[in-house]
Amino acid sequence: MTIKIVGVRFKPAGKVYDFDGGAFVLAPGDEVIVETEQGLSFGTVAVPPRMAEEPPPGPVLKKIYRLATAKDIEQLKKKSDDEKAAHAFCRKCIRDLGLQMNLFAVEKSFDGSRATFFFTADGRVDFRQLLKMLVKEMGVRIEMRQVGIRNQAKMCGGIGRCGRELCCASYLEKFEPVSIRMAKEQSLSLNPTKISGQCGRLMCCLVYEYDTYMSLKRSLPRIGSIVKTPSGEGKVIRHNAVCQRLTVRLEDGSEIETPVASIQQPTGQV
Repeated sequence: MTIKIVGVRFKPAGKVYDFDGGAFVLAPGDEVIVETEQGLSFGTVAVPPRMAEEPPPGPVLKKIYRLATAKDIEQLKKKSDDEKAAHAFCRKCIRDLGLQMNLFAVEKSFDGSRATFFFTADGRVDFRQLLKMLVKEMGVRIEMRQVGIRNQAKMCGGIGRCGRELCCASYLEKFEPVSIRMAKEQSLSLNPTKISGQCGRLMCCLVYEYDTYMSLKRSLPRIGSIVKTPSGEGKVIRHNAVCQRLTVRLEDGSEIETPVASIQQPTGQV
């Protein structure tokens, strides 16, 4: 049984979900209405249709319901206005109740039957009274969702220290583990203020070149190795992996930078 699979994204830089494209002729950027577990949703085609001999393993793929119309675009705008109003009302309720939580986003389902409130907090929050106030005001199903600080940055967006839009908000679909070792191996400053992103966590871009640096450094003498250079014997104190150069402290205390090709293999360790 041949099936046409198309990838649909619901948010910018959001996860791409597979749907059954049916008989629709679709291309990346097309706006569609799809069937989901929460009802009909508005999405954008992110991956062009591809034919498969058999459906992928797992649950049966939901179908593309139809192409989006001008009326759907208008409904999407109304949904956005409702989300802004709900956000303002919820923030007022939080202040009135004195809750220690930071509300940063509200998402309403396309059909308007459900609203999800996203917030961050240092610990658990008793929001039962808040929930009652929201249900009374909006008259729809309410979900309160506490998320991490990195997810907040992804949903809110912003500009990074590089001057570009945050990677997580523009194209990253999931967060990769980041460690301080990645910054150390790339000879970056270990000052937290210089290697942390808008979210306060280590920058996602530390991952991008880490494997390349590790590959380039495999052929370099280790820090602390004693090597012979054209200027004499000395200790390796720094690497410039990209340029394949070493900084060596000679026996007289002076420091030189020399190409890796000009040194001999380490004669010992200190």
